[in-house]
Amino acid sequence: MTPREQEFHNAMVDIYRRARTECRYNAIRFLQMLTDYGGLGTAKRLLASDEVQYGFTELWEHGRLDLTVEAHVLQPEFRDLFTDVELQRAKSRLTAHGYDTDVAD
Repeated sequence: MTPREQEFHNAMVDIYRRARTECRYNAIRFLQMLTDYGGLGTAKRLLASDEVQYGFTELWEHGRLDLTVEAHVLQPEFRDLFTDVELQRAKSRLTAHGYDTDVAD
């Protein structure tokens, strides 16, 4: 794992912790994915799906799309870890749910 990939992994673990603390959402499946695939592998798997994941919807219902994998993927320091297709999918999901993706720029 490169230092940037480790930084992204740490950010994904932080998503889990913050969602649990701030939203009372215990994303056990997300945590299991982080354990199995690491942060980058988890993000890529979630972005590969055409479906919006349960966790995304849960965070949207709490008004916390800033805690989604998609929002973190679009952060400038992590964009180079993802393909243009993955970045576009993240942006599309967020925009479709009313999140201003310019905040991630």
